[in-house]
Amino acid sequence: EPEGRSMPFGQVVIGPPGSGKTTYCDGMAQFMNAINRKVAIVNLDPANDVTPYEAAVNLRELVDLADVMEKLHLGPNGGLLYCIDFLWKNMDWLREKLQPFQDHYILFDCPGQTELYMHNTTMRNIVTMIQKWDYRITAIHLVDSYYCSSPSTYVSSVLLSLSTMLHLELPHINVLSKIDLIEKHGRLNFDLEFFTDVQDLTYLNDHLDAEPFGAKYAKLSRVFCELIEDFSLVSFATLNIMDKHSVYNLLKAIDKSNGYIFGGLTAGNDAIMALTAGDTSWQYEKLGDVRERFITDVPDEEWESEEEDNQQQQQQQPPTPTGRFFVSDQELCDFASK
Repeated sequence: EPEGRSMPFGQVVIGPPGSGKTTYCDGMAQFMNAINRKVAIVNLDPANDVTPYEAAVNLRELVDLADVMEKLHLGPNGGLLYCIDFLWKNMDWLREKLQPFQDHYILFDCPGQTELYMHNTTMRNIVTMIQKWDYRITAIHLVDSYYCSSPSTYVSSVLLSLSTMLHLELPHINVLSKIDLIEKHGRLNFDLEFFTDVQDLTYLNDHLDAEPFGAKYAKLSRVFCELIEDFSLVSFATLNIMDKHSVYNLLKAIDKSNGYIFGGLTAGNDAIMALTAGDTSWQYEKLGDVRERFITDVPDEEWESEEEDNQQQQQQQPPTPTGRFFVSDQELCDFASK
């Protein structure tokens, strides 16, 4: 790892409930440990009482959602907003807790309630304050790739991503998580590149009209698509958190966005030279592996037959181990040397 850093780096991991934020933090931390990068996870979700990782800092030590709901008679959403406001009023507590980890890469595991990243300003105030502490952070917005299976949910996900980008004002990477399950609920209407690059959304109009209530809200859907294209800000990376190559490709993009890849700017600007020569592949090539491994390219009737066979095979096979990376010593050396 590059030496001579004068500031800590990190990721603010956000996304709707169920998008895989906690699993992402656990998997990314394991990968960073495997490539000898010091990493610490900060749990900022007061409702997250069971985590697969050991949190270096846990918001539940300061305020617990269950206690807030019981004492103030609030619901889950109201209680969570109270907890985040309470954190904002006690940022000195967070700064003190982070002091022992100044030489670590920080993963902030954040709540999933979307209102925190759309119209409520508290979360934006928190990340702005963290930046003032000289942390170089990137927002990682996870979206379940399942939403690509339906035009309406895909448009909603893109709108949410756009709103979050504009609201937080951070270096930002949108990620289609669980990419290995992208066709579990049906075939995609378009090539994967259409969904990752958020290309001409007018192609979705016919599919939107064919959905239940689609014709009734057709005009509204078209306006949303035009709004997204007018901003032209949203694109998606892909991720299978159990695949080390997928994690590594995403981490390279994150390191560029928060500046980690520049290292300590050693003599001769070696880090900049490595950046310019490091990744020259096209987006289509980057998606090639994902396309070949997880997306079928056969006629509909053959796809349906294969899907039935796959389901039968999965029922017969023993479950595969999850939650840990299996990385050989040679692979560790290869990753650490890049």
